[in-house]
Amino acid sequence: MSLIIYITIAFIAGAGLAYLLYGYVLTSRKEQMLREAQAEAEALKKSRMLEAKEHFLQLKAEHENVSNERNARISQSENRIKQKEVAIAQRIEDLQRQKRDLEVARENLANQVKLVEKKQEETEALHRQQIEHLERISGLSAAEARAQMADSLKAEAKSEAMSYINEVMDEAKMTASKEAKSIVIKTIQRVATETAVENSVTVFPIESDEIKGRIIGREGRNIRALEAATGVELIVDDTPEAIILSGFDPVRREVARLSLHQLVTDGRIHPARIEEVVARIQKQVEEEVVEVGKRTTIDLGIHGLHPELVRLIGKMKYRSSYGQNLLQHSREVANLCAIMAAEVGLNAKIAKRAGLLHDIGKVPDDEPELPHAVLGMKLAERYKEKLEICNAIGSHHEETEMTSLYAPIVQVCDAISGARPGARREVVEAYIKRLKELESLALSYPGVTKTYAIQAGRELRVIVGSEKVTDRDAESLSYDIAKKIQDEMTYPGQVKITVIRETRAISYAK
Repeated sequence: MSLIIYITIAFIAGAGLAYLLYGYVLTSRKEQMLREAQAEAEALKKSRMLEAKEHFLQLKAEHENVSNERNARISQSENRIKQKEVAIAQRIEDLQRQKRDLEVARENLANQVKLVEKKQEETEALHRQQIEHLERISGLSAAEARAQMADSLKAEAKSEAMSYINEVMDEAKMTASKEAKSIVIKTIQRVATETAVENSVTVFPIESDEIKGRIIGREGRNIRALEAATGVELIVDDTPEAIILSGFDPVRREVARLSLHQLVTDGRIHPARIEEVVARIQKQVEEEVVEVGKRTTIDLGIHGLHPELVRLIGKMKYRSSYGQNLLQHSREVANLCAIMAAEVGLNAKIAKRAGLLHDIGKVPDDEPELPHAVLGMKLAERYKEKLEICNAIGSHHEETEMTSLYAPIVQVCDAISGARPGARREVVEAYIKRLKELESLALSYPGVTKTYAIQAGRELRVIVGSEKVTDRDAESLSYDIAKKIQDEMTYPGQVKITVIRETRAISYAK
């Protein structure tokens, strides 16, 4: 028991000693940390003091620099002010000197004015004396002499003015005629000519006459089916190795030609096959018509046309007028219109558009009883073309009144394209018949002795007897013949009627 008590006392004593040692250590550590903190605070204080001192010195230097710059600017401003003061003083001195000079000049001018006034009074007195002397010599007063001179000058000026006006008018007429001819010639020269031969039949070549029998078919059923499907008459006669396709509509003839070509190449020819091939070819031709129309508008740089107008333009490829392909004619007229419009200062794009569409009334899907120009105008109005374009289309053959400057341009260019030598050709029989009709029509008038159709029927020379027809009657005769030709005949372009009346005096020396 005593041992346990001894051990407990010893443990308690050890624990107290350990606690005392621990407290001593803590106190020493605390003092050391305090000393270290004081040292760090002192060092930090010195560092902050140095930084503050350096910042103060830097601010002081910057302030001195700013002050020096401000002082320099102030010195410069003072120098400039002093210079301006010197310049102003010099200017004031100059102005004062100029003022003194002006006063001297004013005095001299006043003296000169007085001298001039004195001379003027003397001149007026001398002038009055001379006028009085002249009045005594001429017996006229000054007012009467002045009026007489004014009348004389007025008459002379009027005569010279009339002469000058006549010269200017003659020169203007000559220049205008020359300029107009120059524009037309340049326009024609800048457009190439393309010609075509008129036909209403198409010849389809075949390798042998045996194919004719296959095309005709048993009891003619194949040829009847082909004619019914295409609307074209097939003429199978003794013409060797050829079948003639006859029809007024060139699109139908083209469909029949292509259908025949495919049927003969394929070898299967019977009514069902014929209907199938013709339907497919018609679709291909319609697509080609649209493609040709689009390509034409792109080539000419014309945009924004209604799709139906584009299709009608492509349809022109298969139409001819007096042997001239209608599409080529319209393209040529469009280019001519653009060139001529540019020459006279109008919008070339509008003129080209009107030129391309001017014959659109020749290729409608239906056939109304209207002139092609009026029908074309109605089509253009239906598809929202501009008013000047519609008017140019409708009036290019004078069926309607011209209301824009583009209308005469289209009319002239249409005549140029149609009247160009070689542009249009007719079959020989129709050509000869038309010339004979022209001459016979003119010969039917009294007083006409001879008639000659020249220039491929575009000019008619009419020779009349001088004893039966006067000069005034010749003018009336020319107009009557032109009116009758216009009313009763069909002809391309225009026909010029020239009536020739001359008096011949003949005698013989024997």
